[in-house]
Amino acid sequence: MRITKRSSSTGGRRMPAAVALGAVLALTATACGDDGSGAAGDKGAEGSGKGRIVFWDNNGGVRTDIWKEIIADFEKAHPDIDVEYVGIASTEYQSKVDTAIQGGGLPDVGGISASMLAGFAAQGALDPLDDRLGKSSLDGKLNKDMVESLRAAGGGDDELYSIPTSANNGVLYYRTDLFEKAGLQEPTTWDRFFEAAEKLTDKGSNKFGYTIRGGAGSIAQALDAMYGQSGITSFWDSTGTRTTVDDPKNVAALEKYAALFKKVTPAADLNNDFTKMVAQWDSGTIGMLNHNLGSYQDHVKALGTDRFRGIPQPTGPDGKRVQVSNPVDGLGLFKSSRNKEAAWTFIEFATSHESGSKFNESAGQVPAHLDAAKDPWIAEAEPTKLAAEALTDGSTTIVQLPYYLPDWNTISKADNEPNFQKVLLGDLSAEDFLSTLAEQLNEAQAEWDEQKG
Repeated sequence: MRITKRSSSTGGRRMPAAVALGAVLALTATACGDDGSGAAGDKGAEGSGKGRIVFWDNNGGVRTDIWKEIIADFEKAHPDIDVEYVGIASTEYQSKVDTAIQGGGLPDVGGISASMLAGFAAQGALDPLDDRLGKSSLDGKLNKDMVESLRAAGGGDDELYSIPTSANNGVLYYRTDLFEKAGLQEPTTWDRFFEAAEKLTDKGSNKFGYTIRGGAGSIAQALDAMYGQSGITSFWDSTGTRTTVDDPKNVAALEKYAALFKKVTPAADLNNDFTKMVAQWDSGTIGMLNHNLGSYQDHVKALGTDRFRGIPQPTGPDGKRVQVSNPVDGLGLFKSSRNKEAAWTFIEFATSHESGSKFNESAGQVPAHLDAAKDPWIAEAEPTKLAAEALTDGSTTIVQLPYYLPDWNTISKADNEPNFQKVLLGDLSAEDFLSTLAEQLNEAQAEWDEQKG
């Protein structure tokens, strides 16, 4: 097994879908397969089922150790296949793949979550997997909702381009020791959340009630807090052509959420992505953190299990919980692979009961494999257990984000993360921010409808 770690800075500006799909991004990429080929339109080959394959991890650094362990297990079970691991930070992954699609150098296998699937599929970069799955031991063993979530995110052609590994869910982590000391109730409602954020803040002592995500990945978290407070349960209006993000209730909710910055949060939050935010919470005296199941093990290592809890997102006055969808993650087979048989063997192994359980226990997420979801560690990982219950007991409504739009990642990241920082700083109103976001989304939806005919 060869291990490669890559990193670079990325950025971008949204273009219409047709232009974006043809754009060549000026970034470098790692060559893949046996001959370094792999541009859009390359149909690849089944290969011998042996030799070298390249795997790109879409959360490099965070999940590197567990993937190295699974790869070692795989190579022991399949000594005639060598896996080259390339860890790419989640914030850089889409740009790396887009560059390789246009210029060559795609891997054989890559992490493909619902949030980025449509863009890659629209460029013809991924192999459909239904036939392979139907002949596999995985058939009938994967969570149907996760499979259908990835199918729906593929762009509307009803093809499955990614085999699910796991599902994530939004979690409100809070310091039980700090809450008990302050005599505060568990932040199960939004009213209790805001009350606790204020009462746990003592700037003079460098104590804060909350840490807000202002850097990379901030938009999805802001939308979660926004829809959670407003109680609006659909991302689109009844016509399906106009988004609800700029609804007055959402505007008011975002204003309240953004007002937390520097009032009850550290100033460093402005630029914090999830790794910095999580590290800050784990090492400091901050009362609450919104993230997802993926950081649970980090908190356990830093705080143990008796100083914090991870609970489902707060509920509104009616006792109902509304949250935005968290993308299902999975593994895809790139069409340009020269060794598809060996690549599929790796995907099968990595999403099997044993590997799926091992990966998700490390990540703290809900396994896609049905047998893995029954393993004992699920009951022992409280946030995962509570998240699974919240999604099945009727208490939670999920607002489905439009992952199927090829422009979704660009709009929600490159275009609007800098604007959200302006909202936090008071340089842009929540209303203007959401109005711009809505305009971009409505345009992207109209383009999508036109392309679909």
